[in-house]
Amino acid sequence: MPLHVPPAPAPALRSVLAALSSPTAVREARTPSLLGAPGPTTPELPLPVHVLDRITAEGVTATRLTGWRFLIRSGDRAVAAAETMLTPDGWAFSHFFEGPYVASTERALRQAETVAQPYQPRLLSLPGLYMLTLWLHGDCTADAAAGHPAATDLLVPLAPAPPGIAAHRPHRVAELLPVLTHRVTPVPTRLLRSPA
Repeated sequence: MPLHVPPAPAPALRSVLAALSSPTAVREARTPSLLGAPGPTTPELPLPVHVLDRITAEGVTATRLTGWRFLIRSGDRAVAAAETMLTPDGWAFSHFFEGPYVASTERALRQAETVAQPYQPRLLSLPGLYMLTLWLHGDCTADAAAGHPAATDLLVPLAPAPPGIAAHRPHRVAELLPVLTHRVTPVPTRLLRSPA
């Protein structure tokens, strides 16, 4: 079943296209993979990037949209990614990057295409665990800039994943969230002290 990739805000896409066509228009240099790209580069598969700020005692997640990420394709593969951010003046280009999350995102999206149920793909970042997941949201008509992970949504940890969490293995939010909650919950200070 094809994924229902949400459209990115037009200003976000325009900012990435401008950065790709004019390297002097942005402060940051292009990545080595973009400089060495064999042919034309195009931004594809815009994904909203949400950050999981906290999980309440009731298990409710507090997420917020922080940007849109585009895979930058050259030929038959993604060679880099471009991130945009929301500023007081609207959507603006943030930076290009490369590394393992680019290939991992592409792989996870290919994996998700084989799932029978339709999903809206998003990215969910868990900064406390240095973890990024492909978030497959079950409501394909939902506003991609809003919402929280539903219990039946799928999370696919991207590589590199934290120790003990298998990359590219889909988990229902209801199954993975308690594990992640346990990992980000601070240990009380009294348990850290050794007996005198």
